[in-house]
Amino acid sequence: MGGAVSAGEDNDDLIDNLKEAQYIRTEKVEQAFRAIDRGDYYLDGYRDSAYKDLAWKHGNIHLSAPCIYSEVMEALKLQPGLSFLNLGSGTGYLSTMVGLIVGPFGVNHGVELHKDVVEYAREKLDDFIKNSDSFDKFEFCEPVFVVGNCLEISTDSHQYDRIYCGAGVQKDHENYMKVLLKIGGILVMPIEDQLTQITRTGQCMWESKNILAVSFAPLVQQNRADGDKHDAVQLPPVAVRSLQDLSRIYIRRTLRNLASEDTQGKGLLQRVPQKRKRRRCRRRRINTYVFVGNQLIPQTVESEEEEHPEEEHKEMEEEEEKDIGEIEIFKQVNVLRDQIMALPLPESLKAYLLYYREK
Repeated sequence: MGGAVSAGEDNDDLIDNLKEAQYIRTEKVEQAFRAIDRGDYYLDGYRDSAYKDLAWKHGNIHLSAPCIYSEVMEALKLQPGLSFLNLGSGTGYLSTMVGLIVGPFGVNHGVELHKDVVEYAREKLDDFIKNSDSFDKFEFCEPVFVVGNCLEISTDSHQYDRIYCGAGVQKDHENYMKVLLKIGGILVMPIEDQLTQITRTGQCMWESKNILAVSFAPLVQQNRADGDKHDAVQLPPVAVRSLQDLSRIYIRRTLRNLASEDTQGKGLLQRVPQKRKRRRCRRRRINTYVFVGNQLIPQTVESEEEEHPEEEHKEMEEEEEKDIGEIEIFKQVNVLRDQIMALPLPESLKAYLLYYREK
């Protein structure tokens, strides 16, 4: 499933294409997509495929097409402080983007059938926290993943504000999914080849809306032919944050706000330099001759020729001059880290405030 938009050269290029095609429609969803590089969730050697609008699978590891994730993120209507459950959480790519929006006072849980995929997701999450430049720009709700079958969740589990199921749901499992949703909550899942948004408007009242035609592999059902009894999946507890953790959140928030105010006061808005325009080429026919045996045969071939090459060359020179003049603005500086390191605190406490990040 996918192929709805053009392939990108990198993550930002892919997001530009998704915006142009109206799959990404809100600023908060755009920011989350730009903050998490899709290529980081691919295995080494497969990254070249990361920015195509196509699903990818290798063994048990699977990523849906970018256009699908875009529609899911928009349909969930995420807000800070909401609780989220990802059924079939996979690599954790979607859960990590959700965590940037629901923030530190939200809940972010995932259930995944395959243990090796959960381990992979935890590795990718750890890498994001320790190494991504985006981590310090957001307040984050760290996903918690558990191994288990989505259809075996304990009946006494708590409910969620937002739920996404990343596998095809059969009609007879629809009510099972709905029970996990709070009143006023939104459930997004594929049913009968339609990505569907379901809103719980009352105790026994629902509103459904078809979003997009899709094709998903069905949820895996436990095989009970062997007579074995399977343990119910226990979802992670909704834990109250410690005073120490709350202090870290508010200190980082205060420093981030002060840095933002200082930047705006000086008029130094950090902007991302625009990408170079792609060259537009036109094809023109050239009459040529080729030898076939002893005969000289006329043949028409096509050759690519740049449109308005002189104008585009001039534009590129002007953009380069502009970039040089604004190099200080474009230079990426982790202001939050600099502020924390300047605090008169023990090194161990600074490391805690930085989530033990080394850069």
